[in-house]
Amino acid sequence: MHFCPHPRCAYWGWLGVGNLRANGHPSGGLWRQFRCTSCKGYFLETHGTIFHGKRAAVEFIVRVLACLAEGLGIRATARVFEVDAHTVLQRLGEAAAQWRAFSRYFLCDVHVKQLQLDELYAVLREIKAGDLSEDEAIKRLERSP
Repeated sequence: MHFCPHPRCAYWGWLGVGNLRANGHPSGGLWRQFRCTSCKGYFLETHGTIFHGKRAAVEFIVRVLACLAEGLGIRATARVFEVDAHTVLQRLGEAAAQWRAFSRYFLCDVHVKQLQLDELYAVLREIKAGDLSEDEAIKRLERSP
């Protein structure tokens, strides 16, 4: 389900009201473009996802995240995909932001008695706050199981 992402639109954030029309695939791209009949705005179906605005292939992003989820370190993942470690760390940070938004929306009524925070979340928070450089984060996460 998609909604108009333009804040000035009368239907901004509303799902399933019939104001969106598919507008083809711009420049023959992979993703569809939508047009809002209310505000006349356009947006890609990837709006609000980790794939929005990325030139990297979807499969590449998914595989990088899968390697990290399986426990492969940042530098090792960078070597496997022949990219810079900072690129891998950036993808990880974007995925963490998406997960945070997802969990706030879908897991809002879940009540837990015990919670274990992962070192990964702590490192990403420190990077975002500017307390930790990306190079230091990569070194720190390489030592983590």
